[in-house]
Amino acid sequence: MTAGRPLAHRFAALLLLAFAVFASVPPPPAVAQDAAVVPRVERILVEGARRLDEETIVAYLTVREGEPATAAQISDSLRRLLDTGLFEDVVIQPFADGLLVQVVEAPFINRVAFEGNDALDDDTLRGAVQSTSRSAFSRSVAERDAQTVLDLYRRSGRFGASVEPKVIERDNNRVDLVFEIVEGPVTGIRSIDFVGNRAFSDRRLRGAVETRESGVLGWLFGSATYDPDRLEFDRELLRRFYLDRGYARFNVLSATAELTADREDFLVTFTVDEGPVYTFGALEIDARLPDLDADALREAFTISEGETYSASDVDETIDNLIFAVGQQGYAFIDIQPVADIDDEERTVGVTFQIAEGPRVYVERIDIDGNTRTVDRVLRRQFRIAEGDAFNAREVQAARNRLRELGFFSEVAVTTERGSGEDRAVIDVDVVEQLTGALQLGVGFSSADGPIGDISIVERNFLGRGQSVSVRFNITGDQQAIQFQFEEPALLDRDLAVGWDVGFVRLDRSDESSFQETNIGFRPYIEFPIADDQRVRLRYRVSSDEIRDVNRFASPAIREDLGTAITSAPGATWTLDRRNDPIEPTRGYLVSADQDIAGLGGDTSYTRSSARAKVWRGLLDDLVIASFEVEGGAVFALGEDLRVTDRFFLGGDRFRGFARDGIGPRDSTLLKIRPNDPDGRPDARIPPQDRRRGDALGGNYFAVARTEVTFPLGLPEEFGVFGGLFSDVGTVWGLDRTSFTDFASRRTNPVTIDDSLELRASVGASIFIDSPFGPLRFNFALPVVKEDEDETEFFRFTVGTRF
Repeated sequence: MTAGRPLAHRFAALLLLAFAVFASVPPPPAVAQDAAVVPRVERILVEGARRLDEETIVAYLTVREGEPATAAQISDSLRRLLDTGLFEDVVIQPFADGLLVQVVEAPFINRVAFEGNDALDDDTLRGAVQSTSRSAFSRSVAERDAQTVLDLYRRSGRFGASVEPKVIERDNNRVDLVFEIVEGPVTGIRSIDFVGNRAFSDRRLRGAVETRESGVLGWLFGSATYDPDRLEFDRELLRRFYLDRGYARFNVLSATAELTADREDFLVTFTVDEGPVYTFGALEIDARLPDLDADALREAFTISEGETYSASDVDETIDNLIFAVGQQGYAFIDIQPVADIDDEERTVGVTFQIAEGPRVYVERIDIDGNTRTVDRVLRRQFRIAEGDAFNAREVQAARNRLRELGFFSEVAVTTERGSGEDRAVIDVDVVEQLTGALQLGVGFSSADGPIGDISIVERNFLGRGQSVSVRFNITGDQQAIQFQFEEPALLDRDLAVGWDVGFVRLDRSDESSFQETNIGFRPYIEFPIADDQRVRLRYRVSSDEIRDVNRFASPAIREDLGTAITSAPGATWTLDRRNDPIEPTRGYLVSADQDIAGLGGDTSYTRSSARAKVWRGLLDDLVIASFEVEGGAVFALGEDLRVTDRFFLGGDRFRGFARDGIGPRDSTLLKIRPNDPDGRPDARIPPQDRRRGDALGGNYFAVARTEVTFPLGLPEEFGVFGGLFSDVGTVWGLDRTSFTDFASRRTNPVTIDDSLELRASVGASIFIDSPFGPLRFNFALPVVKEDEDETEFFRFTVGTRF
């Protein structure tokens, strides 16, 4: 034991010594991410560069010569080079005292082409893809471009389309990128069905949504193709449809579109929950503004307790209240309708909370999409400008005015918050459409026979909103040429100026035994005098010639043979309160005209006329009823009026009677001779000249027209509607009624009956709206007429444009 003890002690001492030595030695440095792989980069070599300069490649690196290179820097440099898209592969590795950068350049695109496309042109597709000629080719970018093109076709209704990018290699590391497209047929809407509807039929609800079934003529209508965005919009249209008819708890549970097995059409299904019908309950005003007369505001209500609930009527009442409160001197107001739905009584009480709204001003009006139309044409449609108080009603009115221009296929006006809570930015997005056209037209009219016209029209000349047109018209009885120009906003103000000059030759031998030639110049200026009222001031100077008078014509016409110069200033006042200027369903339009001839020239008279028409939609605007009254009077200030200065009625203006078919008429030459026992017409008149007599027109006229239009139950895409109408009115009055017939050598004067005798007619119409031209068929039956009147049972007009 004593011998082994020193040995054990010595072993322990050696272990302690080794541990002490190990502990005293500093640890080796840890391998960190930022450790220098190359302590000092003396040079950087580049291999594989063909098109690009080596300096350009080195510039992308985060490593510089003379500095150390870490693993992080090398990794970052590698990523930066690959992100340029200029290389297919990159390798960076250290060697000796530097870095070696090996690259494989991506090929450059020689050209981008599209094959198989017909529905979408090359320019449209080329503008949508990111791959361009003379840029580096990237497989991933090409795949994304193919998907972009495919999305375009699906938005155009072609869900069976396919797009495949093909790469054709060329010399010098170039490629052609070709997108091979199979467009496929238009994916239409085979059926639109509704589930859960009890109050309204599927057919009725199909008329409420924008999506349409393809049908026989579905190719004519863009809404007959599937569009997911349109389907979402249809959900809101359905909701609005039901809310306007009392269904306050209505809900669209789902809207699905299922592609058919042949992938040619979609089956659209709306599942709805109608709920019961509600009526208006208590209607209250909660006015939180000082000195506001709440009782006076009730006159602005368009709703009353007990009526069927309608969301549109609530909105209309809010608009009326905003106007009424503004009349009491409040510019910034906020009106919120608070609904109190009583499910037990099935009533909806509405409290209109009127409070002072935030003072919001227009910060900017941003306009986008007008590549041709200059900004000022759009901006002048707004009655507010930057810095003015924001007015939601005026913004909506501006949108309507932009739509009425006819320059844009789509108009969207939205309001966004500006740089602060009291600032608003109005965004205007438009999609321009063609405004110029060269039109060649042929057709046939039951009244005028063959029709031909040539017109060159530009409604947005040079993008300035000006209108220029040249028109040539040839019919069986008329030849005309006309040039027209209008500047709708002189000096960017709501002041329209324009003029037109024309030449017309009119054959009226069938109606009044003469022909007429007119050469005229008509400048005018038009401006508003209120939000819904306008005045047009005009001047007409014309040369009116009556020529080629038949030798058996009335002496009242033979006295007017020759040319007369007319110089006549005039004015037109218009009051327009229609809810839609294109297809009104309610509202009215009133106009009055006044002309005074005699400011020089050969004629002297005053002519006054007025017209008023009112529209009313029935059965949820499926049926549109209109009533119109029109009348006029002309008074000679010197010599008797010429026949061309009087009023005429008939044709389209008084259905059931031919053009110029009613009113004073000289029929003396067609009367039976008293001493002729056989009762034959006057033998001096050749058979070809025998008719009911010459229409002379009248100094006064009045007519009332009533019309109802309605669908005929055919699919809406057919564009076929029916109508019933009735006209009642007359033309009467001459300056004198007795004339000496020198041509017939009669000693007794010719006496003309110009008494006021009412005429009336009833009839039916068929309207067809088609891309081949408007068609209208009138079937009219005169129920009150005079013996000398020219009647007409059937009238139609057909045109084809190409």
